[in-house]
Amino acid sequence: MSTVVLINPFVVPAGQEEEFLKRWREATEHPRHAPGFVSTRLHKSLDSQAKFRFVNVAEWESPQHFQAALRAEAFQEIARRMPSPPLRRSTVSSPKRENFYHNRASIGDHALLYLPLL
Repeated sequence: MSTVVLINPFVVPAGQEEEFLKRWREATEHPRHAPGFVSTRLHKSLDSQAKFRFVNVAEWESPQHFQAALRAEAFQEIARRMPSPPLRRSTVSSPKRENFYHNRASIGDHALLYLPLL
């Protein structure tokens, strides 16, 4: 099975990390049970001044599976409960094709090299 990787960076203002983590956990509750979901990992930058302090790396069977999960009523309900203004991410609710990647090489148990879809 060939899967795709969604790389989704988030802008999280200083002091809002715990709120972001709470909301991220809530937002992943529906998609992780959706058809086509494989896995997700949230990474935090070692640099507290980084523009994208958090980066979500999720694996899906296809971009269409991910987009269908976002359109589901259960996810829309979660989105409505998000703070206003929302904690920003670089690709609002419909990630562009360039945010999806195929894994082309792995070294070690958890190492991945992400190259754009061809």
